[in-house]
Amino acid sequence: MRRDIPSEPDSAVYKTLLESTKAIPWRIDWQTMTFSYIGPQIETLLGWTPQSWVSVDDWVERMHPDDREYVVNFCVSQSRAGVDHEADYRALTSTGNYVWIRDVVHVVRKEGEVEALVGFMFDISERKQTEEHLIRLQKQLEEYSFQDGLTGIANRRMFDTVLEREWSSALRSQLPLSLIILDIDYFKQYNDHYGHIKGDECLRQVARTLSKAANRPRDFIARIGGEEFVWLLPETDAASARRVAERCLHLIRQQQIEHAHSSVSPLLSLSLGVGTTTVKPGSEALTFVEEVDKQLYQAKRNGRMRAEFFEAMV
Repeated sequence: MRRDIPSEPDSAVYKTLLESTKAIPWRIDWQTMTFSYIGPQIETLLGWTPQSWVSVDDWVERMHPDDREYVVNFCVSQSRAGVDHEADYRALTSTGNYVWIRDVVHVVRKEGEVEALVGFMFDISERKQTEEHLIRLQKQLEEYSFQDGLTGIANRRMFDTVLEREWSSALRSQLPLSLIILDIDYFKQYNDHYGHIKGDECLRQVARTLSKAANRPRDFIARIGGEEFVWLLPETDAASARRVAERCLHLIRQQQIEHAHSSVSPLLSLSLGVGTTTVKPGSEALTFVEEVDKQLYQAKRNGRMRAEFFEAMV
């Protein structure tokens, strides 16, 4: 089916339509690398007059330096290959600010050779702001996914991640790694007597107290469930781990948190399992955690409000 060639009045109509859109039409002659046309909307968006867009050098110079190399190389390579493409970059305004642009490019060929590039520039600043906001939200969600919502300290997921990292580090360094697993004695009875609101505040107070007891940047504290906490101590030998455990017991006693329904003390108390290991090839972090957990239950069997210790080669 034959397509009629637009008459001059038709061309004027097309031009009017193009220039009435928010998208900015443009055309570059491939041989001379000069603009044969750019829509007047460019001045509204960026402040540069259409007459100031003479060659592709003007386009390149008005691009953010951080975007320039990649975008120019990408667009040139795609154009030479005759491939339609699009690119996002920040364009400089006449006032010195930057606007996010999406350039959508169509490669015009004549007898198999590239003759021209035609396309549209779109202002995508609002979209980019939305994307950046979503990225920030995603980062916050990732942070929250590693944070215990009640106490604000790390959660079990974060503990698993840090344990894996420190286990590998201890294997390389052959320096001792210590772990404390602790929980609040008779916490169910505390909740039953004082109520869950008081119980939640108690957990937060214990978390704050334990956090204050940490005195090295790599000491790591997490709440791993209910009333149970862990304290990972990289590069810490058994004697040092014992001192940390004793400091935990002392600091909690200092808080003077009433616990009228405890069978071991009128004040809130802790039971702790403490372990120290030198990591060997083929050993498993989970095995070490299980051994420390056994010490915690041994402390409970031995009367609570105490710590039980072990030192082993895993």
